[in-house]
Amino acid sequence: MDVFLWIVAGLLALVFLAAGVMKLSRTRQQLADSGLGWAAQFGDGTVRLIGAAEVAGAAGLILPALLGIAAVLVPVAALGLVVLMSGAAVVHARRKEPQMIVANALLLVPAAVVAWGRFGPYAF
Repeated sequence: MDVFLWIVAGLLALVFLAAGVMKLSRTRQQLADSGLGWAAQFGDGTVRLIGAAEVAGAAGLILPALLGIAAVLVPVAALGLVVLMSGAAVVHARRKEPQMIVANALLLVPAAVVAWGRFGPYAF
């Protein structure tokens, strides 16, 4: 199970790192034009904050355990990503974008599994 949690955390980290870097490196208009219409409804600071949270979550899924420093941050990061995806699902529900809610759920569930596993029976 430990290997499974590492794989899930690694894949989540890659996805959230890519998404976060995209939000940090593009303008809101570029994000909206690329299909992220929600970005036009939020301020620049909010979009950057979401991107920074995704990058921090990605780092938190891997680095603490890899470096052996404060490994308790791994499930904390996973839990933070669960909260982030829950908020994203609410935004997409308000925008009536069910396909995006499914995408949020596909990221939320594995993040919740990592949080459960690392807080619980498979903690470091």
